[in-house]
Amino acid sequence: MENSLHHLLMTDHTAFHKRIFSALKKEGLTSGQPKVLEYLSEHDGAMQKDIAAACRIEPATMTSLLGGMEKKGLITRCAPDRRSLSVCLTDKGKALVPLIEQEFAKIESVATNGFSDDERELLISLLSRLRENLD
Repeated sequence: MENSLHHLLMTDHTAFHKRIFSALKKEGLTSGQPKVLEYLSEHDGAMQKDIAAACRIEPATMTSLLGGMEKKGLITRCAPDRRSLSVCLTDKGKALVPLIEQEFAKIESVATNGFSDDERELLISLLSRLRENLD
């Protein structure tokens, strides 16, 4: 079992998750919030459904996640037109993005320590194909 694909994926995910939240605990972020902030840094003003799809979060979960982020002052709801409601980063949310990106990069560096560039690219390619197959 310890060398099965499902076991390795689950334990690697758990280890990554623990490290990122340990590094960001003083910021008070909860599960899902770092990836939403990172996504919004590149897609500020995105629709809630698009954020949910990109971050692979169920719509109902996204609603509560964004509500918590709004209460913390990380995001605001903005209306580009009267028919839609978008999600925008606040200055407080924008200020956290470099820290999140830095912590993700540190953890990725630790996780891929000793990997060649080709091995790292192959790992990313294989994981991407795995995700596509599961979709």
